[in-house]
Amino acid sequence: MLGMRLSARADYALRAAVELAATTSEHTTAEEVARAQHIPAKFLEAILTQLRRAGLVRSQRGPEGGFWLARPAAEISLADIIRAVDGQLVGVRGERLQSVWIALRANERAILDAVTLEHIVTGELPDRVRELTTDPRAWA
Repeated sequence: MLGMRLSARADYALRAAVELAATTSEHTTAEEVARAQHIPAKFLEAILTQLRRAGLVRSQRGPEGGFWLARPAAEISLADIIRAVDGQLVGVRGERLQSVWIALRANERAILDAVTLEHIVTGELPDRVRELTTDPRAWA
């Protein structure tokens, strides 16, 4: 099957960001995120640091400390999260099918750029993304 494969780091980063987007409190501790999303604490610390350096998450130390999104969830795309922890979305090696792979990755990037954390939290995906999921072949 074709398609991008998320690294474990990107998967954890997306889950952590969704958890922060879904929280009703002002901030969430790393322990709460790790527990809620079943993410190993060591992985999560490194991921939250990368998300903070990318300007996607803010943090505060101390007893009142924790993590929160640096921008509204509607302004943070899934692609932003993946790029923060894995760099640019997958490059292409020189090969005869290069144009096909480039088009495939451009399509994946377009979807990941269009879907925000708010879409995930509310379950209301953009129309174009929702349309793509109505094709039964998409699930096979």
